[in-house]
Amino acid sequence: MTALALETAPEMRPRPPRSGCVITADASYAARLAYDGTSWFPQRWTLDGPEPYAVPLPGRQPEEPDTDVLPLTDGRVLIRRRADGRRHLFALLYPTGPETGEVPLGAVECGELHLLPPAPDGRSAYALEPGARSTQVWLVAGGAFGPEHVAEVPGRCSGGVWLDRAGRLLALDREPAEGGPVKTVAVDLERGGEVTPLLQITEESADRLLVADLDSGLILVRSDAATPGAPRLGWGVLGSTLPVRFPQALRVPECTVTPFAVQPGQTLLPEGCAVALRIDGPADGAGGAPWLGLWRPSDGAMRQLPAPDGWLAGSGFWSREGVLSLPCVTREVSCALARVSAPEPSVPAADGQPVPAAAEAAAAPRPVPLGQAPLGGRTAGG
Repeated sequence: MTALALETAPEMRPRPPRSGCVITADASYAARLAYDGTSWFPQRWTLDGPEPYAVPLPGRQPEEPDTDVLPLTDGRVLIRRRADGRRHLFALLYPTGPETGEVPLGAVECGELHLLPPAPDGRSAYALEPGARSTQVWLVAGGAFGPEHVAEVPGRCSGGVWLDRAGRLLALDREPAEGGPVKTVAVDLERGGEVTPLLQITEESADRLLVADLDSGLILVRSDAATPGAPRLGWGVLGSTLPVRFPQALRVPECTVTPFAVQPGQTLLPEGCAVALRIDGPADGAGGAPWLGLWRPSDGAMRQLPAPDGWLAGSGFWSREGVLSLPCVTREVSCALARVSAPEPSVPAADGQPVPAAAEAAAAPRPVPLGQAPLGGRTAGG
């Protein structure tokens, strides 16, 4: 395939509303909208070889900057285009020599629609249609007949974190239709959207699930349980009876800290998992660009690093060995991965236990109520 001209440097191109790129759950592929100096086009990255490489997937006409793309593990890329204000058109793109093949999947007609993160099976894709009193969940790729309605969840939902490898259990942050604080619920997509409470730290707190790692059980949440009215980043463990903790290490004054990747393969070792965080600060800090945080629950401090040149901010993935790969695009290189090693774990104390973390804010009195959630004792298929 003939490559398109080298992409315009990030600081010189118009910025789309969605930054970064989308990476499959197994980190085999990524997809994003790229810019060639005049127009936007989908681009697929192959990540599971010795070095990454990009394949452009331009359509018959330029894409709009609010177009969504999502990679599948078979190498195809799902694209969502908006037409006539209320029609969301879906198609699968794939390279065919010098051209781009396209398989139309149909459309969903509604106002607001958001693609969920890549499903763990790598073959399916889902979208949320939030409404005033309920939220619809759509299977937009991987079904038999185009977009399929799979669930209706009472309340207005956002977020989206997968809780199993089969793509059956989905965590959503739900605002009740009758009012009240946001709470995370688990939705069973194979039981008609059966809803079970998942995260409620206190009755009054707004609690959102940001990340869940299925190997270790580590979860990261944003909640105002410890400091009412001021959401903070905290961590807990799926299925644990311990409360969610809000370490001082995860606070950066006047900045927003958002986790985007957790080290896999750390079975039942949540405290030792390396976590990558995006840090956004005031415009006068770091030139207004996000920078990088690296942290483990067992550590008493977060390591802050400048972002590599051209980082597609908020995207990246860990290896099992603790190497963080960050997708980057610069004037000189149109597809690259900057690699950063995780900091060494805390040195165990004389009694063999990890060195305690820095003083934490008082934990909320209730743990994540995972005993009530459909996370144990079930297998895909019912």
